[in-house]
Amino acid sequence: MATTTTLHDEVTGWFAGRLPDGWFTGPAEVSLDDDEILVVGPLDEPEVPGGSEAGVREAARVARIKRFREDTRQARMKIADEAERLFGRTISWGASVGETRRLFTTLNVPVMTRLRMPDRQVLDTLIEAGVARSRSEALAWCVRLVGQHQADWIADLREALTHVQKVRAEGPKAL
Repeated sequence: MATTTTLHDEVTGWFAGRLPDGWFTGPAEVSLDDDEILVVGPLDEPEVPGGSEAGVREAARVARIKRFREDTRQARMKIADEAERLFGRTISWGASVGETRRLFTTLNVPVMTRLRMPDRQVLDTLIEAGVARSRSEALAWCVRLVGQHQADWIADLREALTHVQKVRAEGPKAL
């Protein structure tokens, strides 16, 4: 049986081969949608004095990510230009150190939706309560909340969709 490579596999492989050795302590995490490819790599944990407070470790991690961002800017831009021509999507970057994760410039894509009155009332309640300034911001807040609280379920859905895509690609071809 022939193996089928998904676009995600192709993009992940391309970045694995294209990223300079030594940038990250492990493989980069590559995520993509129709608009954007996000590449986030793990960095070394900075050394801090033993017994340091959590705030000291967090500040050191954030500084490590900032240094990586500044030191690799030109090389990342060159790789992003190449990848954007190849894959037709905007390339965004990020880095992580331990539990600290920072994304650099990423897309903020408008999405249109039609909502009936009960759904609009939910958004309007969030605005009236000061949770959001607009319906757009309220909707984004709801999406983030679902993403946080249903992360395992969403991960299972993504895995199932990946399997469906592979099976479709292996299926009969139109003549």
